[in-house]
Formats: sequence, C-alpha cells, structure tokens
Amino acid sequence: MSSQTAPAHTPDAFEDIRRAVCRRFGANARIDNIVSPTLGGSNRTVVFDLVERNASRRLVSRQETYSAEDSPFLSPTDQFQVMAAAFRHDLAVPEPVFEYDDADEMGHGFVTGFVSGETMPKKIIADPAFAVARSRLAGELGAFAARLNAIPLDEVAFLERIADSVDPVAAQRARYDFYDEPHPGIELGLRWLETHRPPPGKRVLIHGDFRNGNFMVTEKGLSAVLDWECSHIGSGIEDFGWISTRSWRFGSKLPVGGFSERDPLYAGYVAAGGPPVDPDAVHYWEIFGLVRWAIINMMQAHGHVFGGRRSVVFAACGRNTSQIEYDLLMTIAGHYK
Repeated sequence: MSSQTAPAHTPDAFEDIRRAVCRRFGANARIDNIVSPTLGGSNRTVVFDLVERNASRRLVSRQETYSAEDSPFLSPTDQFQVMAAAFRHDLAVPEPVFEYDDADEMGHGFVTGFVSGETMPKKIIADPAFAVARSRLAGELGAFAARLNAIPLDEVAFLERIADSVDPVAAQRARYDFYDEPHPGIELGLRWLETHRPPPGKRVLIHGDFRNGNFMVTEKGLSAVLDWECSHIGSGIEDFGWISTRSWRFGSKLPVGGFSERDPLYAGYVAAGGPPVDPDAVHYWEIFGLVRWAIINMMQAHGHVFGGRRSVVFAACGRNTSQIEYDLLMTIAGHYK
C-alpha cells in the first residue's frame, strides 16, 4: 500500500472485519496493527495483521462503498476472480485470500495479501531511491502484460459480458451519452476512434487501468500490479495506450508513466512472448485512453452533483474533463507525442 497511511482512531470501527476474519480463521484469530490508507476514495480500504497463535500475516480489506448504473467498474466478485486467475499464473499480484459474503453483512468486497512498496507516482518518477527501479520498471511491466495476455480466456469467460469486452468504443459512447452533457472535444475524439479503428487482432485479458499509481514498486522494481476493477477482454495494446496517455505522465516528458521511453516497455513485452508492438496501434489506444479518461471524469463530477457523492475531489473532475479534452485534441493534431 502507499506509504501515506494514517493510524486508525476507533478500533470499534473495524468490528465487521473482526467478525469476518473469525468466521474464516476461528474464534481465536484476531486482527491487530490496523491502518486506513488515506487514498482510494471509491472503496473502504483497511490494512491489518491477521494474528493466529504466534504467527501474523499482513492483509488488506477492500469494500465497495458506491455503485450506480453509470459505473464502468467491475464488481468486487469479478475483480477477485480476475486477480485469482493472475495469481494462479504466478503474476505479481496480491494473493486473493477470501471474498466477503452475505453472512458477513458487509456488502461486497474481499481480502488480499499485503504487498510492500510505493504507489505514489511522483515518488516513482523522481525519488533518487527509485533510480534502479525506474531503469527496470518499463521492461518488467511489458513482461507482466505479455504474461497477463497469455492467460486462457476460458478462465475469465465471465468478462465477455462486460461492455468494454464487446466494443470498447461503443462502451465509451454509451457512457458519454448517459450524462446528456455536450463536450465537443469528446465528440470529436469518439468520431476519430470510430473512423480510425485498427484491424481486429487477437482478443486477450487486459488489466484496463494499467498506469503509474496502480503499480507497487520497491527500490528494486515492480512488486505488484493493483486495482483490477477495469479488467476486460480486448487488444493487449490497449494497456500500453493507457499507460502512455499524457494524464498518467504526471508532468514528466517521458511517455510511459512519466518514467520511461516506449522502447523498453515494448521490448519487455516481446521478450516475454508478446507479439511485436505496432506504434500506430498504441497511438490509437492512447487517444482512446484520453477519451475514456475524460468520460470517467464526467462520471465523477456527475456523481458529485447528482449522485450523492459530495466530494471536492469529484467536483474537481468537472474541471479536469476540459483539461483532458485539450490534451486529446493536441494529441489527435500531432502536437503531443
């Protein structure tokens, strides 16, 4: 988890997790050393030690706190299953431990193993302590993506029903239309995507939110890939477009997450068994990523105004939408690389 955590102030606030743990590990099991991360506003996230006799294990609980018909995110159950598939194939993901059920009376969520590392993008990009990690990270992420893409689709067949798996551009168009709010820049971007579709290729499992901020990084390199709520089936290169969008460079001139040029990412992908990477296809998915991110910001602002999710952060997303539209137009025009 991010190093930016705050100590829990009220132990009773975690009685529901205590009960759920005891249901699975016995009445003598207990939780200790509890913290609530300060980031991750769409979920309730709690980090704790599971103590059994003289042994302890660090775990992470994530519970869904908001759902709505306009949400583009997977249910916690689907997220848990995707992570379980990745874990079975020895990918660097937190170990799925258990899923909450109706008897827990906690809503939807799950518990995973804790992975140490840093997630703050600015630190990963600029902190001297991560210099070695930065030199390796793009290649490691490319290899991770190739191995993820190689997971047999019958292990995640439930993702076929996701709109993004059926037609990702149509899925964005439907979400945009839902808000009935005109944004000419997004309209132009959607039209560009519809008229510049690359030839269809092999459909594979992709992460869907593959970006700086969703990677756990140590001083040695990648330790885990987090946040699987956008996973679906599609083009493997879609993840490369997403990590390369200007929004996820955090002010850096380096295109891949703000920490690398593109070639190491592609080389790591091919070395791990992925097909050669077509830069034009990545460019397409980069523009797609900007359209998608602009629409997600529309969603967050709409939730603040109309959906009962009052938050300064979500309100600011309304402003962010126009900033992303500008980046989108500049990228389509060829001014941004």
